[in-house]
Amino acid sequence: MDTTENDLSHLFQQLGLGHKSEDINDFVSQNKLAKHTLLIDAPCWNSSQRAFLKEALVEDAQWSEVIDQLDVMMRE
Repeated sequence: MDTTENDLSHLFQQLGLGHKSEDINDFVSQNKLAKHTLLIDAPCWNSSQRAFLKEALVEDAQWSEVIDQLDVMMRE
């Protein structure tokens, strides 16, 4: 059983990105999504990150709620 916490910090760790609050805030502010751009289609992801996000969303995995939260943040 996976006991990893499902929060933004841990999602960013899974994605291989800086996971401190300021790292997350910087990433979000530098990578805003256009209205019709899907999160997984954002140019900021490498192929591994994109695959992880897509798989998590398709499978409605434990990360899907946090990924949805990130999607909203990147559109604000």
